[in-house]
Amino acid sequence: MRKTTPRAPLRVAAVLAPALPLAGCASRGAPSYVLFGAYFPLWLVSAIVGVVGAIVAHRVFVATGWAATVPYQLAVCTAIGLVVAVLVWLTGTGPFA
Repeated sequence: MRKTTPRAPLRVAAVLAPALPLAGCASRGAPSYVLFGAYFPLWLVSAIVGVVGAIVAHRVFVATGWAATVPYQLAVCTAIGLVVAVLVWLTGTGPFA
């Protein structure tokens, strides 16, 4: 007769292991804002504002003539949009909130 060991603790640990990283999640949910009668998460609002910031930066570069002077327009406007998006995100959740 083969001796078996109780595997219940191992099974419980295997079931609970994927949930352990979720312990740091907030129970109140993600920050969201009401726009046009619907709830939008802050990360989506930040991304949209960042894209708008990049487009505005590109239009300013073209209108002022800097587009011919500044190299790598795509990288520069993307970086400006990223900075705008991060500032919006920090305003909503970070030390500025």
